[in-house]
Amino acid sequence: MAPRKMKCLKLTTPSCPQINAWIASKAACKDPYYGKCYGIPLACPPGCPKLCEIECKACKPYCACDKPGAICQDPRFIGGDGVMFYFHGKKDKDFCLISDPKIHINAHFIGKKSKKGRDFTWVQAIALLYKQHKLYIGAKNVTHWHDTNDNMLMHFDEGDVQIPFGESQEWRSPKAGIIVKRTAMTNVVEVEVLEVMKMKVRVVPITMEESRVHGYDISEDGNCYAHLELGFKFESLSGDVNGVLGQTYASGYRSRVKMGAAMPIMGGAKKFQTSNIFSVDCVVSRFGLEMSI
Repeated sequence: MAPRKMKCLKLTTPSCPQINAWIASKAACKDPYYGKCYGIPLACPPGCPKLCEIECKACKPYCACDKPGAICQDPRFIGGDGVMFYFHGKKDKDFCLISDPKIHINAHFIGKKSKKGRDFTWVQAIALLYKQHKLYIGAKNVTHWHDTNDNMLMHFDEGDVQIPFGESQEWRSPKAGIIVKRTAMTNVVEVEVLEVMKMKVRVVPITMEESRVHGYDISEDGNCYAHLELGFKFESLSGDVNGVLGQTYASGYRSRVKMGAAMPIMGGAKKFQTSNIFSVDCVVSRFGLEMSI
């Protein structure tokens, strides 16, 4: 008889991979250029025991969510200036993350009510607009989490993006200069817009430990709140770039968050909000404008 599926946050569910989230996984350098480090499994740090990256040059593991350009958790941002801040936005709304003359990226937020007077929110999907093209990447609605299931949805222009299962499998759009490559068997891809940017996208659920620490009470409604963790690396942006994350890469930017606060908050939600995930109508939009000199 096939094993029964159990909810991912019950303490009595030994089959749920998230129950063992504190058991350290390992990662390895995947660049053969670094021969002394290439392929050697290294234990992930305590701060990210299940998911980490390897700095091949130093041959050390690190938490991707602590690098500049990262967006993780209840959205926790690391700006291009290295300063950490939170931007909660609002559930079921869309916000501009990056807006530059040649590229624009929006995020759709999901969330739930909390006892702290605001919604808990997470990034459920993103839309990348480049030239006349549109790429959508989102997390499926998940009630039972299994690491072996692919919980990522991708669409390009009017069609689905289908990538064969397996690490290093990829999809390309030569006309747009966009490459989407799997960097794990499931739920993790790297998106490259040639000569513009790279973006790591990972689908993750809310873990039991996160729910306990932050008071999410996720187990009550049977929804794992699968969401995206993002990491950006930019090759070319204008000095006038804007958006929740983009502004931190702009020329002369100075952080407005309260330094030293336990939860430094980035405000200004209204100027970053868009009418839908594919819209560029946020107040700070730069998309399609001529490059700043």
